[in-house]
Amino acid sequence: MSSQALQPFGIKSQPANFKALPPLSLYIHVPWCVRKCPYCDFNSHESHGAIPDQEYVDALLRDLDSALPLIWGRKVYSIFIGGGTPSLLSGDSLSYLLTQVRMRLPLAHEAEVTLEANPGTVEADKFAAFRDAGVNRLSIGIQSFNNIHLQALGRIHSGDEARRAIEIAQTHFDNINLDLMYALPSQSQEEAMLDVQTALSFAPQHLSCYHLTLEPNTLFAHQPPPLPDDDASSEMQLGIETAMAAHGYEHYETSAFAKPGKHSRHNLNYWQFGDYLGIGAGAHSKLSFHDKVIRQARHKQPKAYMDGVTQGLQVQSEQVLGKDDLAFEFMMNALRLNGGFEELLFQERTSLPLLLIRNELQTAEQKGLLLREAGRIAPTEMGRRFLNDLLQIFLAAEH
Repeated sequence: MSSQALQPFGIKSQPANFKALPPLSLYIHVPWCVRKCPYCDFNSHESHGAIPDQEYVDALLRDLDSALPLIWGRKVYSIFIGGGTPSLLSGDSLSYLLTQVRMRLPLAHEAEVTLEANPGTVEADKFAAFRDAGVNRLSIGIQSFNNIHLQALGRIHSGDEARRAIEIAQTHFDNINLDLMYALPSQSQEEAMLDVQTALSFAPQHLSCYHLTLEPNTLFAHQPPPLPDDDASSEMQLGIETAMAAHGYEHYETSAFAKPGKHSRHNLNYWQFGDYLGIGAGAHSKLSFHDKVIRQARHKQPKAYMDGVTQGLQVQSEQVLGKDDLAFEFMMNALRLNGGFEELLFQERTSLPLLLIRNELQTAEQKGLLLREAGRIAPTEMGRRFLNDLLQIFLAAEH
């Protein structure tokens, strides 16, 4: 079995049989950035001036209206506004967007509403407006506090601006995530740990620490910078994990660390193979019905997306997932969780019996990559270190 690309509408699949549908989240994509970073493979586009925020918000709401029949009556447990740089939206536009979303969807009590923001001065000045608009969790793309490394990453903020943005955010939000990256061009162990210690000095509720990787179709992939070798990167990772544990953070997912009770609920829903509706340019959806699971992708280019919305053609492709896709995609997400998952969750979220992947589970156990006990399946320490090798066992399966 191989992971299939999105296919045209109408693909047939073996019917599922869900007893209950998974939790539902809403993802909203804002595709513009001031500058495209050389490592970034997300759907982002340089703005070259002011973005058409009101026009785009109107398109998002029309997109949502057309998708409502797919999720009618289902409660939404989290909203994540990502990008791109969503903090380029004005406070008024974001407030209007979230007000209109609440008028259309039943949100769970105290639903988590996350906004991604960059630490530039312009964005930081909007933090109070974002809180007033209904955002209750801010995720700030710090990446590094070192000006040399920020420049190498193509970031447009400085280390001082990053510190100031965190201070401003903490006056308005009590749930903040900081994104950091390590194994940066020419970065030393001491520099990586200084970034982490600086972030920890602010005691954020959540930290995401990502290993810089060279993704296809990025500038770094075509012009690779000098990166630390595997041994140096592993030392950085170990140092980060040790520092986080010493400061009381739970390492609950491959790149995620949180204070107790502050796990990202939206991302947990992804990793536990919950459902999500994605609206906006390039957004993806995964939605379950009583007899099937579908994936959708919107048009990536902002203009093509907005033009498509006016014609009711914003969805570029749709696929009904077959059983092999469901099994692999569940494992691809759930095995990112260091604590793994309850065995019953596999059938709840895929409508498939766990016996379907019995051979693969046994192979992973025999290789020391997986542990099964007390009705729970989790990657071992070696499985976490060699996650791609673990996932390859399930990707290679044919049923």
